[in-house]
Amino acid sequence: MIWLITIIVILCAIFYYKAVRQFSYWKDRGVIHKEGSPIIRILKQLLFQKVSLFDSIYNQYQEFSNERYFGSFQLVKPTLFVNDLDLIKKITVKDYEYFIDHNNIISEDLEPLMGKNLINLKGQRWRDMRATLSPSFTSSKMKMMFTLISECAEEFTDYFEKQKLDFFDVEMKDVFTRFTNDAIANVAFGFKCNSLKEKDNEFYMMGKKLTTFSGSSFIAFVLYSVFPALAKVLNIRIFPKPAITFFSHIVKDTLNKREKEGLVRPDMIHLLMEARKNALVNKDMYEPDATTELKTSNSETKHKIELSEEDITAQAIVFISGGFDTSSTLLSFIAYELAMNNEVQKKLQEEIDETLNACNGKLTYESVHTMKYMDMVVSETLRKWPPGFVLDRYCVKDYLIEPVNSGEKPFLIEKGTMVQMPIVGIHRDPKYFSNPDTFDPERFNDENKNSIEHFTYLPFGSGPRNCIASRFALMENKILIFHLLSKFDIVKTTKTPYPLKMAPNSFNLGPAEGFWLGLKRRDST
Repeated sequence: MIWLITIIVILCAIFYYKAVRQFSYWKDRGVIHKEGSPIIRILKQLLFQKVSLFDSIYNQYQEFSNERYFGSFQLVKPTLFVNDLDLIKKITVKDYEYFIDHNNIISEDLEPLMGKNLINLKGQRWRDMRATLSPSFTSSKMKMMFTLISECAEEFTDYFEKQKLDFFDVEMKDVFTRFTNDAIANVAFGFKCNSLKEKDNEFYMMGKKLTTFSGSSFIAFVLYSVFPALAKVLNIRIFPKPAITFFSHIVKDTLNKREKEGLVRPDMIHLLMEARKNALVNKDMYEPDATTELKTSNSETKHKIELSEEDITAQAIVFISGGFDTSSTLLSFIAYELAMNNEVQKKLQEEIDETLNACNGKLTYESVHTMKYMDMVVSETLRKWPPGFVLDRYCVKDYLIEPVNSGEKPFLIEKGTMVQMPIVGIHRDPKYFSNPDTFDPERFNDENKNSIEHFTYLPFGSGPRNCIASRFALMENKILIFHLLSKFDIVKTTKTPYPLKMAPNSFNLGPAEGFWLGLKRRDST
C-alpha cells in the first residue's frame, strides 16, 4: 500500500511541475490567452468532465473570436488556436510544409499497427503513403464500391420494412453504427455480416471496442499525453489488443486467400493490393494547389515504396475508425435535423421519389450525384455538426506569424508547438453564416454556396492532410439516407433529446442520452 501511495505522490508532483512550468508559456510570449490557473482547469477536465470537447472548443472560440490566434492548453501542453482565415490557409495549404504532421501521440513504438496508418504517419512516410493511396479514392474507384454500399443500405432498410410494425422507436446512433460496420466490413475487408440481425457478431463488437474512446481508453490517452515514458514502461494500450489482433487476422487471411486463388473483388483490400503492385510515387506530388488536394506534377522522377502486409492492415483498420464511428455520427445528426425540420425532410423525400422514378426504382451511382437537395442537406449538417470539429497540426520547424493588425507583434510558432483550428466555432460564427444555429440547407443552393467565404467551411479539413476518404463518406451517407427516406419518415418521439447536449465524458461526439428518434412507415401511395 505504501508503494502505491508513493507512486501516486510522485506522479502528482511531476504533473504539478509540468503544469507550473507551462503556466507562463503564453504570457512570456505576449499571446492572449485564458487567464487563471491551467492546473485547476486541467484537473476539472480530468476529474469532472462537465463540458464536452466539442463544447469546450466552441466556447473558447466564442471567447476569443475577435483574435487572429490565442493560447490555450491541451492538458499540460501549450496549444495555439488559430481563428484567422488567411492564417488557416497558410498553415494548411500555402506553408503546409511547416505543419505537415498531425498532433498525435500514437507512434509505432507505442501502438505498432496504429502508428502505421495514414493519419498517424509523419513526414516523408506520410507523403509516400498518401500519394500511394490517393488513386484509391478517385471517382472511378468510388463507382466500383457504390454497389457494395448500396446493397448494405438496402439490407438495412429491408430489416425494418419486413417487420409488421408501422412505427419503430430507435436509437439512431446504434442502428447507424451497425450499418456503417457492415458497409466497412464489406467494402474494406470483403467480410459479409448483418449487424441488425446478428447484433453481437464479432466484427461489430470488435469495431465497437476499437472506436469507443472512454473509460480505460481515455485514461490511457491522458497517460500517454502527460507521462509518455511511464505509459510505455507500463505497456498501457489506447486500443484494445484483442480488436487489433482480430482485424489483423482478417486482413492477413484475406490477402493470402486472394493471392493464392487469384480472387478479385471491388473493395478496399483489392485497391490496397493494387497499390502495393504499383507503388511508384512521383517525387514532386506534394505541392498543394489553390484548393485542398495534392497536385501531381509532370516530373518523371519516381521512387519505389514498399507496402508491407502490416501497412495494408493499418490502412484498412483506419477505415474502421473513420467509417464505423464518424460516418454513423454524421448519419445520426442528419436524421436528427430531418426529424426536427419536417419541411426539409418532405422536400428531400420529394427529390428521392423523383430520382427513383427517373432511374426506374434502382438507385445508380450517377443519380445519387445529381441530387442537389440531398447534397444541400448533408452539407448543412456538416456545417452545424462537423464530426471533425477541430483541425490539428504539429509545427515541424519554426514559423513566423507576421503582424497584421495595429498593436500586433511578430510571433514565432516554435518547432514542436501544437496548433489547432476551431472548425465548430468558425462554422457557427454569425460573421460567416447568418443565424448559425438554424438548420438551413438553402445556404448551399447553387446561388448561395458560391458566396460562402473560402476557409469558413472545412468539414473535411484543408490542404494535403485533408480527409482522404471524404468522397467515400459523402457517398455512404447519401446512399443510406436515400434508401431509408424512400420507405420511412424520421420523426420525433418522447425520448428525443432537445436541445442536443453533447456527452462530456467521451471523445465520441453525440448526446449522452443517445439519438432517440422514430421511424414511421411511409404511405405506400
